[in-house]
Amino acid sequence: MNRREFENTIHTELDPGGTYADYLDLDRILNAQHLRSSPPHHDELLFIIQHQTSELWMKLMLHELDAAVQFVKADQLEPSFKIFARVAHIQRMLFEQWSVLETMTPTEYLEFRDALGRASGFQSYQYRALEFILGNKDPNALLPFKRNAPLHAWLQTRLETPSLYDEFLRYLSRAGFPIPQDRVERDFSQPYEKSAGVQEVFRGIYEKPDSHWDAYEMCEKLVDVEERFQLWRFRHMKTVHRIIGFKSGTGGSSGVAFLRKALDLTFFPELWDVRTDLKAPAQR
Repeated sequence: MNRREFENTIHTELDPGGTYADYLDLDRILNAQHLRSSPPHHDELLFIIQHQTSELWMKLMLHELDAAVQFVKADQLEPSFKIFARVAHIQRMLFEQWSVLETMTPTEYLEFRDALGRASGFQSYQYRALEFILGNKDPNALLPFKRNAPLHAWLQTRLETPSLYDEFLRYLSRAGFPIPQDRVERDFSQPYEKSAGVQEVFRGIYEKPDSHWDAYEMCEKLVDVEERFQLWRFRHMKTVHRIIGFKSGTGGSSGVAFLRKALDLTFFPELWDVRTDLKAPAQR
């Protein structure tokens, strides 16, 4: 018989509120896809689920990075390394999701694109929070949220809070590394400006990793995060290019050109620049 035996220990008398669906709140999740195209277009469901699941992964990534920041603030780098390993897999999921959306052709997207109105991924407040915690600070990014006071206040707090990189530099300062004071205390709502002094600290760490192993490992974890983030940005840009060409974005941006500019941004500039300065042991 091509059937698995049903085990009599499996729970079948389930009270309302205690089921798998109840625990996951599936009724709300699975009924949160509201198509606006009329008549409803088949591929709009793909478009909605793609972005909803991305937001769920971003929620988890933000949750993990917040925890990593707390470990750094407590001078505990090692526990954060497990977090970064998880973040790597979350970023991989976000990257791979673009391949599903890329199965939608330009013709199919145009069937329901007008239903989006002015809605745009630029208005993702979780994405904005992720960029803030990683260091891409821009007060103008709060403008789309000015009519939502609680959300605006939440993002304003994140804008003004030291980023993960800021906290790492503060950690290094506490550990005795000569981080310039103007990088330790500054207006954290403004974009980070790279420092020759910080780069020199990183050069010393990379040239003697055995003497500074935790800091050295943290440097590489941060580079990993940024590289994957940039790959995600690039895949996003190419997906948009593939589907709408050089049309303007629904949120009013220039579309592909606007997304391409993000590839020039960097979260941890000295960690990239220091690679050019490093010399082989015999040349030092």
